[in-house]
Amino acid sequence: MTDNVDHSKRRLLIAATTAAGGVAAAGAGAPFVLSLMPSERAKAAGAPIEVDLSGVTPGTMISVEWQGKPVWIVHRTPEMLEMLSKHDAELADPSSEVPQQPEYCNNPTRSIKPEFLVVLGICTHLGCSPTFRPEVAPADLGGDWAGGWFCPCHGSRFDLAARVFKGVPAPTNLIIPPHKYLSETRLLIGDDSKGNA
Repeated sequence: MTDNVDHSKRRLLIAATTAAGGVAAAGAGAPFVLSLMPSERAKAAGAPIEVDLSGVTPGTMISVEWQGKPVWIVHRTPEMLEMLSKHDAELADPSSEVPQQPEYCNNPTRSIKPEFLVVLGICTHLGCSPTFRPEVAPADLGGDWAGGWFCPCHGSRFDLAARVFKGVPAPTNLIIPPHKYLSETRLLIGDDSKGNA
């Protein structure tokens, strides 16, 4: 007795079953993979956030949110960096002796990479959000000011390393959050567990 089996139908049935199984596995696996990513609640509670720096051009600032607070990232130009050492006598804490930054940012630029400043955008006086003024300021903002941040609430001023000027209500420099570089253009804010290069 001969077996008349149609192998093409069998192959079609196997292929269809395999495809259906693959779709089912992907559908079942998607929620699991998504559960590994931090939720919006976790991000708000302080989960680290990753930032792409490739579009931040020299002289500009971007703002991102971490722990429900603004974090500013400024790409400083060589001219901006050069101005940092020219007004130390006007600053309340030019050497950042008050620990408002991680140890690896306790330097004249208050940063890991001199060109990039990462700073919490909240005034240390009453929690207002200062405005970014990278240009030299007019006399009504303190005369010969080489740019930085001005807090419109009570007039506190900060330089382009987020250091506070003397004689203003803000008692300390702006806070530098923990961060590290994952690559030349990828920044992780909120985690510095493996140190920084």
